[in-house]
Amino acid sequence: MFNTNVLTILSDCSKSLQDRFLTKKSPMTTEDPSPPGLFAQRNFAIVRSRALSLEAAQKALNKLLQLESTIKSHDGNVTLDDYDQGGKLPVWKFSYIIASLADFPDYDVACNNYIPVVKPDWISACLSKSKLVNTRQYNPDPRLFLSGVVVCCADLPEGDTDAIVGGVVAMGGLHSTKVASMVTHVVALTMDSEKCQAVVLKSLDIKIVLPHWFDDCLKLGRRIDERPYLLPNPEILQNNGQKPPTSGRNPDLAGACTPDPTGPSIDTPPISPRGGCQVFNRKKILLAEDLNLGSHLRGAIEEIIQRGGGSISSDVHEADMYIGKYRDGEDYRIASRARKDVGNLSWLFHLITNNVWTSPSKRLLHYPVARNGLPGFKEFRISLSNYSGEARVYLENLITATGAEPTKTLKQDNTHLITAHIISEKCQAAQDWGIHRINHLWLEESYAKWKLQSVTNPRYTHFPSRTNLGEVVGHTSIDRKAMEQAFFSPEEDVEMDDGDEDSDLPAETADAGQIPQSSVVDESRKRGRKAAKILSPKVTDDQALANTRKPRTPATTRHTAPGKENETPGTGSSRKSKDAAAARLHGYRDDIALYEKERKRVGGVVYGGRKKHDEDRVGHARKRSLEEDEGTDSTVGAASREVKKQKPASPMHLLVTKFGRWVDNMSAEADDKKRLRALGISITQDPARCTHLVAPSILRTQKFVVALSYAPVIISSNFIEECLSQNKVLNPQDYLLQDPSGERKLNLDLSRSLSLAKQNKNSLFAGRTIYCVDTIPAGFATFQAIVEANGGRCITYRGRPGTMVPSRRAGSEASTMTDEDTDAEIYLLSGLEKEHKVLWPKFRKMAEGSRKIAKIVGSDWVLESAMAQKILPVEEYEHDG
Repeated sequence: MFNTNVLTILSDCSKSLQDRFLTKKSPMTTEDPSPPGLFAQRNFAIVRSRALSLEAAQKALNKLLQLESTIKSHDGNVTLDDYDQGGKLPVWKFSYIIASLADFPDYDVACNNYIPVVKPDWISACLSKSKLVNTRQYNPDPRLFLSGVVVCCADLPEGDTDAIVGGVVAMGGLHSTKVASMVTHVVALTMDSEKCQAVVLKSLDIKIVLPHWFDDCLKLGRRIDERPYLLPNPEILQNNGQKPPTSGRNPDLAGACTPDPTGPSIDTPPISPRGGCQVFNRKKILLAEDLNLGSHLRGAIEEIIQRGGGSISSDVHEADMYIGKYRDGEDYRIASRARKDVGNLSWLFHLITNNVWTSPSKRLLHYPVARNGLPGFKEFRISLSNYSGEARVYLENLITATGAEPTKTLKQDNTHLITAHIISEKCQAAQDWGIHRINHLWLEESYAKWKLQSVTNPRYTHFPSRTNLGEVVGHTSIDRKAMEQAFFSPEEDVEMDDGDEDSDLPAETADAGQIPQSSVVDESRKRGRKAAKILSPKVTDDQALANTRKPRTPATTRHTAPGKENETPGTGSSRKSKDAAAARLHGYRDDIALYEKERKRVGGVVYGGRKKHDEDRVGHARKRSLEEDEGTDSTVGAASREVKKQKPASPMHLLVTKFGRWVDNMSAEADDKKRLRALGISITQDPARCTHLVAPSILRTQKFVVALSYAPVIISSNFIEECLSQNKVLNPQDYLLQDPSGERKLNLDLSRSLSLAKQNKNSLFAGRTIYCVDTIPAGFATFQAIVEANGGRCITYRGRPGTMVPSRRAGSEASTMTDEDTDAEIYLLSGLEKEHKVLWPKFRKMAEGSRKIAKIVGSDWVLESAMAQKILPVEEYEHDG
């Protein structure tokens, strides 16, 4: 499985470490005792992998050998994994596990037992600082996608620096205030700063990038290529016109593009290595019946496994690996609950080809598929754009696995377009036809979490201008918790075997594959109810609970009372034993009732219990005098509880537009925002979240008009200036916006508009389809935001042949409209330019073909209707001709 030279070095070094660290001192030694070393009384395990090359393995072990000079107490210990021999790591014995990748068999068990897994660089960092450093930045977890990045900011505003540093640290990176050898990226806007000049003069191997790179990485939740962001000539700032970004090959998709690699004509497995597949050494593999393998293919697979030292098993309790096609069946559920390796035939072929173990949940199509697809996807028709090669094949198969229909071409009856960037004809057509345009993360995360994700999530609609997202396809892993909830919930009563993979763990650490105690209580209650129904319809709850006790050896709980660990529980079936059991269950009745109540709570079970003053808590019986009960004023108690349950006032969320002191002054804006945050005032760019709109006067800006549809409190810009000058939060009601001249100029009553906005609830344009030419002044995006904030639908119109008016969908907001003219009319926002007038006859023809009435109007109709929060007469804005 591993490089022979690496194994030799690791074995020799391990033996040397054992000889040096574990040799007992002679009784005649008279040396003075030395203080314990840095790694004293800590045990290390080194996991070898292909990522840990010969040089890296030697380097990591040399660092550990250097501990001889510091660990003079002889308490240190080093162990090498024996995965190549089919072994397992006893993770509970180790203080730290050193691995270059998180993709090794016992990674999940280590995480569940809170054993830190670190990269080899962590050893160097500890030795250089002479202390144990934080392991977070050295975690090989792929979810920390900025792990290994050390950023240094150069001449950026303080607010931007704080945001970048916070994001990098949260995603596994580090921050340095100086340009040091450990720095990997310098973030700057230009090359003029001293830090950038130092990198150039010293020819340091450091990348100088724009802040946009971190912004795009954090928005996507993926690390993308830095090249388009590199100074001094970043590609994203160059005018590339309509040149699409290029994409490279994605190695993560090799052997993981399809869940069914056999096909109708494949009857032989991939060629195995000459020395045999040692990845199967001492492993028992169960090939499920739903694979429908032919006798020839099945025999070839069994021969490869047996030649590699493995064996075929027909008993799921004995098997180490379960290979199946679908996520159903008793064997699948038992293997999944026991945390065995559950994968499909594609994963098995991947192991045979590469002879290296990898988790079947690391790649989405290495895990068995669901027979009926993902709920909510059957009605979807999804097309792909700008993905090529293995990425395209992978996404097409993933669409099929969800139950949706993949289409080669894009038509108006498509529901979604998944694209790697937005520079293509398909993307323009999708925008014209109102088809959802998202990236592949929406599809991958819906499948991984087994839940339809919202297409409005900004992560799914973000497309970096010069990045082809095909380079980050396949970086999403299966969410085990979601699979457990959907397919093999531990609450189901399925017989388990004592010999599961975690059975050799001690009781206090083998919790990775165990059913939670709360689930056991719940199962006991369910079985009690069933027993009660079978015995008699008049059996009481207490009698039913008493009858649930079966003559069986009870499982030992994790926490055993002191002095009771050797006590043998009774298993008799006498009447006395039954009565004692019933009495004990009767005593647990209140606890079970409390658990049932908590389980039905919206927020789920609150582990750790509730406070004594919680009115929902089932209290224990306590002695109270009758006079105390009668003399207690219940209203006082209720009032006190209400006071305690009151939540603190939510902070103010300001949406600011045209604030004079922030215009072209990023430094002042960053400083002011920081001071406002300290006062409890946050600045937001989302109109839906804002509680207050700040403006110097009534404006016709996109922010002002869109925010108006949410009916916020509109205040003057003086509010911010006064709060900053007095360093406290003032009453916003004293700064309500007053602009009589603006109201006369725009023929608007601001207070009336806010009142109507509260009544409309973002439904002013509900049921209306409004087209807009893409070259309209102020831009299509501006009017799209205004129309959609008011419940309408805005579509780009370019006069494309074959364009049809989309039909109204059942169950939409439009179905509740009572105005018949609303559905009969469609609108085109257009100017009077010549290129706009050319589109008018095509638009009218499209409307006639759909039995609609075409209304070609100026853009002011939408703008002024949104500001007035009522539909203004179209005739005043309609174009003739």
